Amino acid sequence: MKQEQIQAGKEIQKRTGKTFYLATRFLPERVRDATHILYAFFRIADDVVDDADADGVPPDEQAARLEELREQALGEADGSEPVLDAFDELRARYDISDAEVHEFVDAMKTDIHTSRYERYEDLEAYMRGSASAVGVMMTAIMEPDDPETALPHAIALGEAFQLTNFLRDVREDVLERDRIYIPQETLRAHGVTDEQIERLEMSESFASVMAEELRRTERLYRQGVAGIRYLPEDCQLPVLLAAVLYAEHHRVIRAQDYDVLTREPSLSTARKLRCLVQTRWHWHWNRDPEAVFERVSAVPAHGPDVERTGSEHGEHLPMR
Repeated sequence: MKQEQIQAGKEIQKRTGKTFYLATRFLPERVRDATHILYAFFRIADDVVDDADADGVPPDEQAARLEELREQALGEADGSEPVLDAFDELRARYDISDAEVHEFVDAMKTDIHTSRYERYEDLEAYMRGSASAVGVMMTAIMEPDDPETALPHAIALGEAFQLTNFLRDVREDVLERDRIYIPQETLRAHGVTDEQIERLEMSESFASVMAEELRRTERLYRQGVAGIRYLPEDCQLPVLLAAVLYAEHHRVIRAQDYDVLTREPSLSTARKLRCLVQTRWHWHWNRDPEAVFERVSAVPAHGPDVERTGSEHGEHLPMR
């Protein structure tokens, strides 16, 4: 990878993914540079659909652009994105399969035509490409000793991050893209309609929807964090920090009584720095990722429906 390609990826991540960028800064250089490239690939593809929706680009043009990015990412065509040339090189270096690229791009294409998900299983199938593929690729560039053990946890953590984003961005998604990522079955169970969300109508029923979805997401955080110990030692703190930072949105959401419709929850710089300082301080004294996460994160230590398996040091937890 050329330095200018790495810098281009870094600028994209710094501009569009501030929370993840903060955690990325603590990765070792061998992983940090590759992460900038990976993130740029993810963002460029995601923006094809998100920005195009806002600009009124026809669906067939969005799909054609994603196919161009797919070919360039797989090294099958030249294109206008130098970062994607670097991604192709990175993909070969770390033996990232073509299937993971296809999973991701196919998920981005799903966003062109799909704006609602009936069941959580349907949303989960979408996240297999949009979030799990990210976890798989990040695990590849970190090169753990036992990737097969680390992977299920990485997938769970990737899904947790994306679910947090969905819950944080309910207002933005419905206003700017006419998308609702909360499963329809969850909304119906609490008597909430799409029309209420579209009107940004906050209610106790919607608060109960958010509470349920936060609990679902937090189960994935626990499963994901339980696998951080399987990553190389120099990658564990940055991944833990990313988990703490993303999950901190849950604290903000609860503090504003689950109202993500009339105001968007966000992390101030001061709050991010506090999370960073607390996580690093506890990590200095205790290199157990689960113990530190339980101590400093917004995720309750053990939910009533969480089955703890293995030792207190976090044996392999089930994905679901």
